[in-house]
Parts: sequence; C-alpha cells; structure tokens
Amino acid sequence: MAYRTATRQLPTPATVDESAWIEVDGLHKLYQPRKSEPTLALSDVSFTVRRGEFISVVGPSGCGKTTLLKILAGLSPKSQGTVRIAGQEVTKPLPQVGMVFQAPTLLPWRTIFDNVMVPAEVQKLDPARHRKRAQELLEMVGLDGFERKYPHELSGGMQQRAGICRALVHDPAVLLMDEPFGALDAMTREYMNVELLRIWRESGQTAVLVTHSIPEAVFLSDRVVVLSPRPGRIAEIISIDLERPRELGVMSSDRAGVYVERIRRHFNAAGVID
Repeated sequence: MAYRTATRQLPTPATVDESAWIEVDGLHKLYQPRKSEPTLALSDVSFTVRRGEFISVVGPSGCGKTTLLKILAGLSPKSQGTVRIAGQEVTKPLPQVGMVFQAPTLLPWRTIFDNVMVPAEVQKLDPARHRKRAQELLEMVGLDGFERKYPHELSGGMQQRAGICRALVHDPAVLLMDEPFGALDAMTREYMNVELLRIWRESGQTAVLVTHSIPEAVFLSDRVVVLSPRPGRIAEIISIDLERPRELGVMSSDRAGVYVERIRRHFNAAGVID
C-alpha cells in the first residue's frame, strides 16, 4: 500500500531553513542530583538535520544518547545551548514530534487500534480523520486484522510496529526513536530495520534514531552522529553513501563494512567497545 503522510502545518515562519530542520547548537546537559556529585552528560554538542533526513546517534553506554533524544523531545531540559525543530525552540514536548521508546509502552487495557489513537485523543484532533489515518498506518505496517487485539496477544515486533504507528498517527514532522528494537531477537530486529526504512520512506518524516548497533546505524541512516564517551561530544558525523532503497544484504556488504569499521575505531581508540 502506497502511503505518505501530509505532515502537520507547523507554526513556524516560511523562511525556516529545511537544511537545518533540527538544529542543535552548543548543547550542554548537567545533571545535579541533591545527594551526589554533578554529572556532565553532554558537552558542546552541535549538529543539524535536514528535513526528511534519517540520522542515527551512536556511542558507548552512558555517553548521553538517550539524554540527547529526550532533550529533542522536550522531555528533559537542557542546561545550556539551543535546540530548535522547524524553527521552534524546544522547551516542552511539541505536537509535531513523535517518540518511539525502547519498549512499546502500550496500554494493556486498550486494543491496538485504541492505543494507536492515543496521541490524537490527547491533542483533541479530529476523530474521524485520525481514525482513518490510524487504520492506514496499521495496514502499512502489516497489522491489518489485529486492530481489536490487545497488546499481550501480539509478539514483541508487532507491538513495536504498533508503537511506531502511535508515534505517526498525528502526522509529526519529526520521528524520534530510542533503541526501539533493542529487546527483539536478531532475526526480528533485522526484519524491523527493513520495515522501518519502508515506513520512513512512505511517511516522509525526519527521523532520529538512537542505537547501540553500529551496523544498524549504517544500514538505516543518511548520516551517523558518533558521540564520545561521557561527557558526550561530537566525535564525528559520517555521511553514509549507500544507495536507497536498501535491502538487508547491504548490511554485510564491503561498502557498509568500511563505514562500520570507521565508526568502531572511535570506540577502540577510547578503549571502549560498545
């Protein structure tokens, strides 16, 4: 089924630079707990994301990947710097941003269809329009016929697909994903990577993925942002020159392997292997 969302009209000037649809400039994040020493999680992080681009963020455990994503989502305040999406400064969750978490976090008492509809209900969007969109999204990800099932009746991969539908149902301009397939077995994860590329291509969102998997980042992305060990700084931003659409075999190709080794060298040089 061919499907492409018309992302929501954003309350931003017409002059917004689409080459900097997401803009992070001089970002710092300092955690200051009451009973322990402060922790600098991110230090002077700056990068931009083009509209419609797919980027991944990789780095060793504890380097601030998830913290960065939470700041982009407006779920965690920054300590210093500027973060903008479509020209709008991020100081709270924005309606034009969808978030896919590490676990599907579906409500067990609601059907799959009703779970997908949650963002539309919370934002009080037009019910008829968004019920139609929810159905189209479920068909797009292969969950047609499972609308009235409950989360416990679906596999982990199917639940995560429902979570992606929920993140897309209100037509966000940006899709943020925090290690969405980390709990899946290897074969299901590979299948979901292919599905995610198809969903991204057909939906037209700008996507930012946090992942621990270097091959996954290379396979999915236009560019990969490599963070250093804590405090997370930009070690390198690598453009991935692999043709699209991509088949699963690209993961094991020599060309992809060059990018994987280039990224892995950052961790080996720091004495860290993730």
